[in-house]
Amino acid sequence: MKIGFYIKKPALRGDRRIDDLLSRLAGAGIELYEIHCRECVREGSAMVLSFGGDGTFLSAAHRVCESGLPILGVNFGRMGFLAANSADAVAGAILSGSWTVEELDMLQVSCEGVEIPDFWPYAVNELGLHRDSAAMLGVDVALDGNRLPTYWADGLLVATAAGSTAYNLSAGGPICMPSTHVRVITPVAPHNLNLRPMVVPGNTEVELRGNSRSGNMVLSLDNRSYSIPCGTRVKVSSAPFPLRRVSLGKSNFIDALKSRFFWGQDVRNTVE
Repeated sequence: MKIGFYIKKPALRGDRRIDDLLSRLAGAGIELYEIHCRECVREGSAMVLSFGGDGTFLSAAHRVCESGLPILGVNFGRMGFLAANSADAVAGAILSGSWTVEELDMLQVSCEGVEIPDFWPYAVNELGLHRDSAAMLGVDVALDGNRLPTYWADGLLVATAAGSTAYNLSAGGPICMPSTHVRVITPVAPHNLNLRPMVVPGNTEVELRGNSRSGNMVLSLDNRSYSIPCGTRVKVSSAPFPLRRVSLGKSNFIDALKSRFFWGQDVRNTVE
């Protein structure tokens, strides 16, 4: 078996927990190699281990998603929603075969008439349009060609179901089960209070066009951002491939909500 691994933060290099995990896998005859770029992925690999937090997981996805290689997130960050697994649990689960792969929807983005250097047009969590100055941003949205009223806000997000617990949640959007084939449209700090977050089918073609007095706006795709001119037509559709994420044992989304967000925590819910 071949397994790649990805480390983003230099501070994690030499971490005893990572060294112990890799040594245990190598001792069981697994071929290990480090991934730096898309071309590093070796044919016949079973998965890639992402060592870090959710930001590191997204960077690993940037490098391996198109190859179809599944990603197992090993949490050395804070929240750890995508990178949900502790280092202590990983080696045993891999060696015993106690893991499964789930496929999650991703977004594909195009910007009509704009050339963006080093642009990777896919997002795991969300696409965002944001103001780049003190001036408010007005975002026109069309769903399958049907215009919505203009959102006046600091920005607007189009999130996947898996990304509903990321920026979308911070902006007041709803939580969706990760396997749900939907998109969530959520304004960031909206100035028109009668426009609320909206859930649409996952095959909906979403078109955005932002305008601001500053003349430019920021396009974000997960943890990457680009400056583009206001008025650019931004089209959002389904990516031609999914994010393949490794889950260990009996881990599940509801448990993650309760343990990481303290979801529904209430003194009345104590089990006697």
